[in-house]
Amino acid sequence: MQKTSFWKAGHTPTLLASFFYFDLSFMVWVILGPLAVQISGDLGLTPAQKGLMVATPLLAGALLRIVMGVLVDHLKPKKAGIIGQVIVMSGLLWAWLGDLSSYHTMLTFGVILGFAGAAFAVALPLASRWYPPEHQGTALGIAGAGNSGTAFAALFAPTLAILFGWQNVFGLCLIPLSIAFVVYLVFTKDAPSAPPPKSLVEYLHVLKDKDAWWFMFFYSVTFGGFSGLASSLTIYFNGQYGLSPVTAGYFTAACVFAGSAIRPLGGRLADRIGGIKTLSMMYMLAASFMLIASFGLSSAMAAVVIFVLAMLALGVGNGAVFQLVPQRFRKEIGVMTGLVGMAGGIGGFYLASSLGYSKQLTGSYQGGLIVFAALAIVALLGLSAVKNRWRTTWGSAAMTNAKI
Repeated sequence: MQKTSFWKAGHTPTLLASFFYFDLSFMVWVILGPLAVQISGDLGLTPAQKGLMVATPLLAGALLRIVMGVLVDHLKPKKAGIIGQVIVMSGLLWAWLGDLSSYHTMLTFGVILGFAGAAFAVALPLASRWYPPEHQGTALGIAGAGNSGTAFAALFAPTLAILFGWQNVFGLCLIPLSIAFVVYLVFTKDAPSAPPPKSLVEYLHVLKDKDAWWFMFFYSVTFGGFSGLASSLTIYFNGQYGLSPVTAGYFTAACVFAGSAIRPLGGRLADRIGGIKTLSMMYMLAASFMLIASFGLSSAMAAVVIFVLAMLALGVGNGAVFQLVPQRFRKEIGVMTGLVGMAGGIGGFYLASSLGYSKQLTGSYQGGLIVFAALAIVALLGLSAVKNRWRTTWGSAAMTNAKI
């Protein structure tokens, strides 16, 4: 039984401001994906180079989530978020006014954009620490729905690039990011119950726990699939079906919006029926839809339907994973958010880059999609192997009010 209503249990201004900050950070994090067709046309990039360019922010964001996770525990989430936002806005200013005429310069810019992806390691602990265990899935689902920003990138970036030039899009991004920064400064507040900071050595101790590795793998599939597709689908629809960058961006936005909008419902569903059951259903569905997509559907509309369904499954999985993580690692939520988020970014990097290499080597995206579908099956088998132990130890009724 839930002891308090959700909206009375935590700090709503912090929750909503965290969502807004996370949302616009993710918009910037994947901005190279929707612009990739135009950028590659100007710079003469190969399919593999396009894949690596859009995947670089995902990998950089994955690694920087560890850094931000450490800063969250040592400086508190609000201050860590301020630092990250200043770095991202400075990088966008440089990209807008500087020289981005080479492939290697774009990769450098992609590394800077990784700080936007690292917002994950700030926004989720900032919200999570305000809420009791029985509301973790809902709270982190709402905060984590900020990944809807990836839909805004796909929806607007290609059209803005046609109107103003793709490099000026980076300058235009500074307008909403500045607004989000002010909202963040005014409305967010660190929770009073934050755990004390740990030494750097102590952060490594959590990696001795096999459950940490399981969560990292599970999220590398759910969020890795989501972020990898968010960064790659514009290129996919353009290359596979010959759609214009703008139309491909609209199709991508539909897929991404589905996956991000469903995340709070995924967390809510996990609160109601348990994260393990929710994740199990999600992995089966995601694997099925990715496998179907791998065979190359006859029309772009059919592909959109399948990718929307795949993104819905992955979005539910994202919410379910972070319903479970705070139950198992509540005292280490800062570092675990960084570690699990890092794994998710690495999964996205793998999918985005492998699709590019698959296209270049075989002329088809099939290989990359099949391997990722196989990873979802492996994740399902892994979850089946640990679920009884989880439910009878840290997830038992004697230990928590939350459903595991």
